[in-house]
Amino acid sequence: MRIYLETYGCTRNKADAEMIEALLLRANHEIVDLDSAEYAIVNTCAVKDPTEKHMVKRIKELLDSGKKVIVTGCLPHINLQAIDERVSGILGVKSLDRIIEAIEIAERGGKLVSVEGWKDRNIDKLELPRVWKSGVVFVVPISEGCLNACTYCATRFARGVLRSYRPELIVKWVKDAINRGYKEIQLSSEDTGCYGFDIGTNLAELLDEITAIEGDFRVRVGMMNPNNAIKILDEIIEVYKNEKIYKFLHLPVQSGDNEILRKMGRTYTVEEFEEIVREFRKHIDNLNLNTDIIVGFPGENEEAFQHTVELIERIKPDKINVSRFSPRPGTLAAKMRDQIVGWRVKERSRYLHRLRLAISYEINKKYVGKEILVLTHNEGKKGGIEGRTMNYKDIILPEAPVGEFMKVKVTKATSTYLLGEIIS
Repeated sequence: MRIYLETYGCTRNKADAEMIEALLLRANHEIVDLDSAEYAIVNTCAVKDPTEKHMVKRIKELLDSGKKVIVTGCLPHINLQAIDERVSGILGVKSLDRIIEAIEIAERGGKLVSVEGWKDRNIDKLELPRVWKSGVVFVVPISEGCLNACTYCATRFARGVLRSYRPELIVKWVKDAINRGYKEIQLSSEDTGCYGFDIGTNLAELLDEITAIEGDFRVRVGMMNPNNAIKILDEIIEVYKNEKIYKFLHLPVQSGDNEILRKMGRTYTVEEFEEIVREFRKHIDNLNLNTDIIVGFPGENEEAFQHTVELIERIKPDKINVSRFSPRPGTLAAKMRDQIVGWRVKERSRYLHRLRLAISYEINKKYVGKEILVLTHNEGKKGGIEGRTMNYKDIILPEAPVGEFMKVKVTKATSTYLLGEIIS
């Protein structure tokens, strides 16, 4: 069959898509562009309400164009009823190994729906094949699911409770990627901070094994939640000193108010979050701190919002990912009283966005004139070559070979990226 694959969402979803593609190719199906395809596989994301609406609309567009559509990813777990009944198959995130079966059933006029009972399907995805795309970056999932019970999160309905992959399998994939010429390894998970808690190890021990691999490469550690990061704080800071680890920390705080954190089901305090940031900055030079904020959570009054603003002004993150609260089906937060009116949520979001840009610009300006090491990635969307500094800041160069470590001088800064030139 001629099949088109379209994927959305996080790096984890992109890794899942490469597994689906490899399974299709192994079964002698052909991966083609949309116009040539008989089937369209949509690997969905549904973390937010606007994202879900886009997924539903896209599935309908593909069906209306005459394509047979199979839906995979998180949407089937989060809102199965939202999926157009005309689709030819529906697979949950732990059923992607059934993609060939789904096509065969569809060809016979049936419809495989493999969503229910997903908790009992403990497939080890690192034992599935992957396609090796050309490029600089390779994503390695290290676990699936998490140990948290955030009251606003629907992703846990799809990914479930933590299941860490075996360290030896992770290390094997990293070694294979390095041997194939990849220069950046992205460790992906719903929460890297709790990796290994279910199998008697932890993230720091895994990173020790990965950094011991021979080769010139860098590792980007994915998001870790504060309540888990603080449990291994000394160990993780020590391994972060290794030159193969990007000095990049994605530590979502979500709110600067302890009462709101309690209502969110976030099992840490603002003070603990700040302790982690303080210790990282004490021991890791030029740390690139990213955090996430949800504005407009039920019960967030003006005082609570101001606590968030004050926290951001104190810690001055390099980047803030600001999200407006979006009630998701089946979550406790969707049923809470004191929902915030839309216009106020937008107002707070815009305020934090302006604050974020101002802080980011002040930080980035300090890089102008400095000579730094950069790993070049790919052609930029607006021209030039995009790269990453050793603390994972985005930098644009006029021209450069891709996939190389290069000495660069920073010539200009914006709120979202740096500009530079190669030092001859």
